[in-house]
Amino acid sequence: MRKFVCVVFALFMCATMVFAQSATIRWAYWGSESRIKRSQQAIDLFMAANPGIAVNPEVSGGTGDHFNKVDTQIAGGSGPDIIQMGGNINDYVKKGVLLPLDKYVGNVLNTSVIDPSAVESGTLDRHLYGVSTGVTMPALAYNKSLLQRVGAPLPKVSMTYAEFRAYLVSLKSKLPAGVYPMQDIGAFSSNSTPFGYWTRYNGTPLYSAATNSTAVTTAAAQKYLELFKDYRDNGLVPPPDVAAGFAETNADTSMLIAGKAAIGFIWTNQLAGYQATTKDELELIEFPGAAATKALWQAPSQFYTVNKYSKNPELAVKFINFLVNSPDAAKVLGNDRGASASATARAAGSSDVNDRKVLEYLNVSGPHSSRETDHVPNDTEFNSTLFLVYQKVAFGQISPAVGGQQIYDLLVRLIRK
Repeated sequence: MRKFVCVVFALFMCATMVFAQSATIRWAYWGSESRIKRSQQAIDLFMAANPGIAVNPEVSGGTGDHFNKVDTQIAGGSGPDIIQMGGNINDYVKKGVLLPLDKYVGNVLNTSVIDPSAVESGTLDRHLYGVSTGVTMPALAYNKSLLQRVGAPLPKVSMTYAEFRAYLVSLKSKLPAGVYPMQDIGAFSSNSTPFGYWTRYNGTPLYSAATNSTAVTTAAAQKYLELFKDYRDNGLVPPPDVAAGFAETNADTSMLIAGKAAIGFIWTNQLAGYQATTKDELELIEFPGAAATKALWQAPSQFYTVNKYSKNPELAVKFINFLVNSPDAAKVLGNDRGASASATARAAGSSDVNDRKVLEYLNVSGPHSSRETDHVPNDTEFNSTLFLVYQKVAFGQISPAVGGQQIYDLLVRLIRK
């Protein structure tokens, strides 16, 4: 009898151990190789401190692949526990697939040390749906080493549009054949960011949630398309067939990193990832005109959100709290998903040269920023369709005037949708 009891107890202990180790969190995000390495380091730290909880990353190269995969999984009832979101978080709140996190605040999730503006950015319909991964800003990155090799002057951090065009012209004369002063920043999937900057610069912001309207006019959209047509016609950006050869979804598909452009668009949180893929030194400058118009903005880089149908929501929130607030996590994650909005995470400091460059850029560009414009409803569709319109203009299939009308019609349709 005693032997039987011992066997039963042993089996019970084995079952308990299996159960204790069976909790698995699936974390879906997108990013380059640098982000994957940083994220895995954070995962390893969390799992070491929390034996019995496994975190499985599900990584996509870019936002398009990420959301296509996530949407398919959710539709099939097999969505990940934690879903990295961008500016389209509101679309997923409206779809009813995200879990409100309010009941976890103050126990599993510590928001008291997170900047109020960052908490507000993830609060929709009076509920907290997303925890900001950090703040980031649009920037232009330039290849400092390349410019030094060809004897070109380095750009000023702040320039007017006229100064910026003149600089691109001077740069063209220094660069070898096949290398362009700037990538065509309208010809990639996240082109709504440079377009959104342009509309803010012109005083015609993309969307106002309060009035459910856009200030963009056909003429304003046309001017944007004409701006880049001028750049293309004068060889300041590559022709459309060359630009189409670079997906520009991350550093691995970037014309800047490939050495084919001296200047390219990134978000500040991407600097370390881009720098990790090249031996040349990268630096940051502002979009032209920011100093005069305060058209830049500080934005939540991304959001950590929880699938409404997660089987382990509390553990998912616990992991998110670790990613956002832990000084240990902050040390390995750096500014990859934005400059931290958590006081406890920022206290970890940084010895990383790229993080310091981002902070230096923020010191200049921060005063040249204003409140972020509301995101256009159906943000993902806006991005993809704006890209198609831009490409039709770039390849000469339609005129900038027709393209401007199509962009305006697109905005109106998505707002009314």
